Amino acid sequence: MAISKVSDSKTWEIDVVNSPVPVFVDFWAEWCGPCRMVGPVVEELSGDYDGKIKFVKVNVDEANELASKYNIFSIPTLMIFNKGEIVAQQVGAASKETYKNMIDKVIENL
Repeated sequence: MAISKVSDSKTWEIDVVNSPVPVFVDFWAEWCGPCRMVGPVVEELSGDYDGKIKFVKVNVDEANELASKYNIFSIPTLMIFNKGEIVAQQVGAASKETYKNMIDKVIENL
Protein backbone atom coordinates (compact mmCIF):
# COMPACT_ATOMS: atom_id res chain seq x y z
CA MET A 1 0.00 0.00 0.00
CA ALA A 2 1.29 3.46 -0.82
CA ILE A 3 1.90 5.91 1.98
CA SER A 4 0.18 9.25 1.46
CA LYS A 5 2.14 12.46 1.90
CA VAL A 6 0.23 15.27 3.59
CA SER A 7 1.51 18.82 3.36
CA ASP A 8 -1.43 21.06 4.20
CA SER A 9 -4.68 21.30 6.15
CA LYS A 10 -6.85 20.46 3.14
CA THR A 11 -5.17 17.12 2.43
CA TRP A 12 -5.04 16.47 6.20
CA GLU A 13 -8.85 16.74 6.38
CA ILE A 14 -9.26 14.33 3.47
CA ASP A 15 -6.54 11.80 4.39
CA VAL A 16 -6.75 11.80 8.18
CA VAL A 17 -9.81 13.46 9.71
CA ASN A 18 -12.33 12.01 7.23
CA SER A 19 -10.68 8.60 6.84
CA PRO A 20 -13.05 5.63 7.28
CA VAL A 21 -10.17 3.63 8.82
CA PRO A 22 -7.62 4.59 11.51
CA VAL A 23 -4.60 6.54 10.24
CA PHE A 24 -0.97 6.02 11.31
CA VAL A 25 0.80 9.38 10.92
CA ASP A 26 4.58 9.73 10.79
CA PHE A 27 5.69 13.32 11.55
CA TRP A 28 9.24 13.55 10.19
CA ALA A 29 11.86 15.69 8.38
CA GLU A 30 14.59 15.03 5.78
CA TRP A 31 17.40 16.13 8.13
CA CYS A 32 16.27 13.87 11.01
CA GLY A 33 18.48 10.77 11.37
CA PRO A 34 16.05 8.78 13.56
CA CYS A 35 13.27 9.64 11.08
CA ARG A 36 15.28 8.03 8.29
CA MET A 37 15.64 4.89 10.44
CA VAL A 38 11.89 4.75 11.10
CA GLY A 39 10.90 5.32 7.44
CA PRO A 40 11.57 1.77 6.18
CA VAL A 41 9.77 0.31 9.21
CA VAL A 42 6.69 2.42 8.45
CA GLU A 43 6.88 1.22 4.81
CA GLU A 44 6.89 -2.41 6.00
CA LEU A 45 3.98 -1.80 8.35
CA SER A 46 1.95 -0.24 5.55
CA GLY A 47 2.23 -3.55 3.71
CA ASP A 48 1.50 -5.63 6.82
CA TYR A 49 -1.68 -3.70 7.63
CA ASP A 50 -2.91 -2.99 4.10
CA GLY A 51 -6.64 -2.24 4.19
CA LYS A 52 -6.84 -2.18 8.01
CA ILE A 53 -5.11 1.13 8.66
CA LYS A 54 -3.99 4.00 6.45
CA PHE A 55 -0.42 5.36 6.56
CA VAL A 56 0.45 9.03 6.14
CA LYS A 57 3.74 10.94 6.34
CA VAL A 58 3.88 14.61 7.32
CA ASN A 59 7.12 16.49 6.66
CA VAL A 60 7.17 19.01 9.53
CA ASP A 61 9.27 21.45 7.48
CA GLU A 62 6.60 21.58 4.78
CA ALA A 63 3.59 21.35 7.09
CA ASN A 64 4.65 23.39 10.10
CA GLU A 65 1.01 24.45 10.64
CA LEU A 66 0.05 20.80 11.27
CA ALA A 67 3.14 20.18 13.41
CA SER A 68 2.22 23.19 15.52
CA LYS A 69 -1.44 22.16 15.80
CA TYR A 70 -0.44 18.76 17.22
CA ASN A 71 2.42 20.09 19.39
CA ILE A 72 5.15 18.20 17.55
CA PHE A 73 8.32 19.30 19.36
CA SER A 74 10.40 16.20 18.75
CA ILE A 75 10.60 13.98 15.68
CA PRO A 76 9.91 11.36 14.72
CA THR A 77 6.51 11.50 16.36
CA LEU A 78 4.12 8.76 15.30
CA MET A 79 0.42 9.03 16.04
CA ILE A 80 -2.64 7.00 15.25
CA PHE A 81 -5.82 8.93 14.57
CA ASN A 82 -9.31 7.46 14.51
CA LYS A 83 -12.15 9.70 13.30
CA GLY A 84 -9.83 12.69 13.63
CA GLU A 85 -8.88 11.99 17.27
CA ILE A 86 -5.44 10.92 18.52
CA VAL A 87 -5.78 7.40 19.94
CA ALA A 88 -2.08 6.44 20.24
CA GLN A 89 1.27 8.23 20.17
CA GLN A 90 4.99 7.41 20.20
CA VAL A 91 7.62 10.14 20.38
CA GLY A 92 11.06 9.13 19.14
CA ALA A 93 12.23 6.15 17.15
CA ALA A 94 11.07 2.76 18.39
CA SER A 95 11.06 -0.85 17.25
CA LYS A 96 8.72 -2.30 14.66
CA GLU A 97 7.22 -4.34 17.52
CA THR A 98 6.35 -1.15 19.42
CA TYR A 99 4.52 0.25 16.41
CA LYS A 100 2.76 -3.09 15.77
CA ASN A 101 1.54 -3.11 19.37
CA MET A 102 0.22 0.44 18.99
CA ILE A 103 -1.64 -0.49 15.81
CA ASP A 104 -2.97 -3.79 17.14
CA LYS A 105 -4.42 -2.11 20.27
CA VAL A 106 -6.23 0.46 18.12
CA ILE A 107 -7.58 -2.18 15.72
CA GLU A 108 -8.76 -4.38 18.63
CA ASN A 109 -10.76 -1.50 20.08
CA LEU A 110 -12.66 -0.67 16.88
